[in-house]
Amino acid sequence: MTSRIIAITVDCRDSESLARFWCEALGYPSTRRWMDAYGREYVEASAPGSTSLLFQPVDDRKSGKNRLHLDIAPSSGSRDDEVRRLLSLGAHRLSDDPNVPWVVLADPEGNEFCVLPERGADDGTTA
Repeated sequence: MTSRIIAITVDCRDSESLARFWCEALGYPSTRRWMDAYGREYVEASAPGSTSLLFQPVDDRKSGKNRLHLDIAPSSGSRDDEVRRLLSLGAHRLSDDPNVPWVVLADPEGNEFCVLPERGADDGTTA
């Protein structure tokens, strides 16, 4: 028996706003919402054939570096064009080291992620 990833969960202060950012960033067409037994509203962003992102509301602000981050790449076009698009959606640039192929950004709540160049299925580049 093995397990599979059904969602990547992101702690956040404003689940609705962060889900909106990531839906735009990834082109995810749908969100699903539900309340837990404590009255917290969760927002799940999903697209067919892709892992869902689940935005879980928490009271505390992010502190420190993420222990887990997303690596994303444009489905077409250049990395730099994609970085500009993500910045226009509300991301912030954290690092742009010319010695590596990725740019480190943060989403509107400060969660780090990397933007890599467009790549083929056999390209093993990771950040």
